[in-house]
Amino acid sequence: MAEQETLLTANDLRLEYGGKVVADGLNLAIHRAEITAIIGPNGSGKSTLLKALARLLRPGAGSIELQGKDLWTLSEKEVAQKIAFMPQSASIPPDLTVAEVLRMGRLPYRSFWSSWQAGDNAVCQKVMEITGLQAFSQRSMGALSGGERQRVRLALALVQEPQILLLDEPTTYLDIRHQLELMAIVTRLHEQTGLTVVMVLHDLNQAVRYSQRLVAMKEGRILADGEVTEVFSCALVRQLYGVENEIKTVQVQGELRQVFFPSAVMGV
Repeated sequence: MAEQETLLTANDLRLEYGGKVVADGLNLAIHRAEITAIIGPNGSGKSTLLKALARLLRPGAGSIELQGKDLWTLSEKEVAQKIAFMPQSASIPPDLTVAEVLRMGRLPYRSFWSSWQAGDNAVCQKVMEITGLQAFSQRSMGALSGGERQRVRLALALVQEPQILLLDEPTTYLDIRHQLELMAIVTRLHEQTGLTVVMVLHDLNQAVRYSQRLVAMKEGRILADGEVTEVFSCALVRQLYGVENEIKTVQVQGELRQVFFPSAVMGV
């Protein structure tokens, strides 16, 4: 098998938040055209790592390289043209229309003197089509449902035309329908364009279904990193969460899937 191209590399990272070390000694390589899910219990450092990879948090020690260049030597504009970050939630003024919000995502491609270009409009129109937002383009953010607003946040990241998309718990607070819609969009983009995706997920069944690779974290350290079929196991779940569980292979719409079933808290 051909060696995978590495886009983003974390080397011996120490990450601090609020004056406290939340992760230390982290080493991670993100490969082109791969979907990676980061899993682990609350407080394990998952979201903190994702923010560091997005250049939103400067490491206390170690380094992050984007295609061989130190992430913090690059300008914000250079990083924004390669990496897009979708947070758990983002406050967007409720009076802005969907079209106006998406225009904001094109800022990395415009200088102080440049005006809105036809190419910018084409990108926004394409992303609205991909995310199913065409009918909402002139609707204000305040008039959208929670699931629709989350799709706008995803579209805002996509209009940056990133090589790497970082998603922090993208399906949190969404109902099942909107969860499936959002994950289907991300998966389709990956398949059609080779988009590299790194996402923090709490739902283990989603992590297993939609990713090729799992990174398991606990107490600020990486306990497992590898292909889903290699690392996802009952033993890993017990180690991460302290719960007894079963993992079964079931057939859904002609496709074999691993499904996780929690049963009890260990020792209780």
